[in-house]
Amino acid sequence: MLGSSSQVVVRNAKLADAPRLAEVFRESWQHTYQGIIPHSHLEGIIRRRGPAWWRSATRSNDTVLALEYDQNMIGYATCGTARSQGRHKGEIYEIYLLPDFQGLGFGEHLFEACRYRLDERRLKGLIVWALAENTSAISFYWQRGGRPIRAIYERIGSERLEKIAFAWD
Repeated sequence: MLGSSSQVVVRNAKLADAPRLAEVFRESWQHTYQGIIPHSHLEGIIRRRGPAWWRSATRSNDTVLALEYDQNMIGYATCGTARSQGRHKGEIYEIYLLPDFQGLGFGEHLFEACRYRLDERRLKGLIVWALAENTSAISFYWQRGGRPIRAIYERIGSERLEKIAFAWD
């Protein structure tokens, strides 16, 4: 439960955040995708997304946001121009929280901060993709008014996994 003296801050990530972003990425992805993405493939993704990757990401044109709670980074989000052509011009690529902070309302802060950043860039319409087996993400996007507009299958490692696109106009 959030205490009255607790502070939640969403800010642009900095180069110096790269080691912590890599830790949050590793912990959240292991928790979220264990049993969904084949283990060896998941571990490969995590290895590639170390501090060097995050330093590069914080320099890109896309937005990397850090979520702090009581001055500790507990989550992140990435967003920018939609990767696919269509009427939705903005995309949230990722929203992840450390496992102990999931389901407590922190994701809403990241979601709204992404929407604000995309609006600032005049990217109208929002799309986000989630693996169908990631039921917490599916529920999160439904609760925020997103509606599924498309589903595709993608091979991840040895598995063929369904991805669902949620959209907001």
